[in-house]
Amino acid sequence: SGTSIDFTGIPSWAKRITVMFSGVSTSGTSNPMIQLGSTTFTTSGYLGNVNVVQNAVATIAIAFTTGIGVNASGNSGTTLYGQVILTPVSGNVWVGTTNISHGNTVATAQGTGGISLSGTLDRVRITTVNGTDTFDAGSINILYE
Repeated sequence: SGTSIDFTGIPSWAKRITVMFSGVSTSGTSNPMIQLGSTTFTTSGYLGNVNVVQNAVATIAIAFTTGIGVNASGNSGTTLYGQVILTPVSGNVWVGTTNISHGNTVATAQGTGGISLSGTLDRVRITTVNGTDTFDAGSINILYE
């Protein structure tokens, strides 16, 4: 529940962070996204997009600039299953790869994104683009290695 889920205290040695979604949905139509941070969350400067494919046809494509996109359908009640894998390219530059299934339709969301942080990554936030829609079902967890 709530408008964001924060994971802090990620160790500096982490070279791969997997954000996992199981039956996650939100109260509104704002798309979920992931923000990274070093001491504070970075809320701008991201480059990337997410495409939704339904019945083998790309139906929606959205660019994300305030986070790494998780989904692009903007449908309230869509249940999300899958993961976003975050890895450093070099130094404090991180990229993410999204692979999410819509549990209640025959659709998937795939995408990529990235950000250059001001320091060593130590936190991950899952929120929505508008920052006000709440998470109303499912579970989210992370794995770092």
